[in-house]
Amino acid sequence: MTIPLSRYYVVELHASPERVSQIRRIVAAHLRHWNLDQHVDPVCSGIDELLTNVHRHVGEDNKCMVELRWTGRYLTAAVSDNGPELPRLPSAGGGGLARLASLSDSWGTCGTEEGKVVWFTRSVEAPQNVLRLPVAPVGGTDAAAKEPAPAAALAPAFVPSLASA
Repeated sequence: MTIPLSRYYVVELHASPERVSQIRRIVAAHLRHWNLDQHVDPVCSGIDELLTNVHRHVGEDNKCMVELRWTGRYLTAAVSDNGPELPRLPSAGGGGLARLASLSDSWGTCGTEEGKVVWFTRSVEAPQNVLRLPVAPVGGTDAAAKEPAPAAALAPAFVPSLASA
C-alpha cells in the first residue's frame, strides 16, 4: 500500500484587504501545484471568509496565520489570530461561518493561549499523478530478519460430533 506524500504550507500576515487577495493567489497556486485544482475556488473562498473576519473583528494591525495541510485524504485550512472571542455560527447571521460551513465537510474553532484557530476540512482523494511513498512494514524495516514470534497457544475449536446427530 502507498500513501500520498503529505503537504503543508503556512504563512504569517496582517489581515489587510490587500493581503487577503494576495493570500488567495498564493493558496490557489499551492493547491494547483498539489494537483487539487477542483478545490481552489471553495478553499480560497473559505480562507477569504476567515481572513475577512479577522480584519473585521480583530483588526488588521494584528498578525494571523494561514495554514494548509493535505494528508492525501483530507485538506485542512486554518486561520489563527490573537482575537479573544470565539466565533459562533448562530451569531454569523448567514454570513461568514454559514458560508464556510457550506463550502466544507467540517469546520470548527478552538481557543489557544494567544487567541483562537478557525479551521475547515474538505475530503480530497489523491490524484493519480501525486508522488506516493511506500508505507513502512508494521514491524519496521528489519522485521524480515527477525525470527517469528512464537504463536500463542489456542484453545481447540468446538467441532460438533457427527455421532450425536
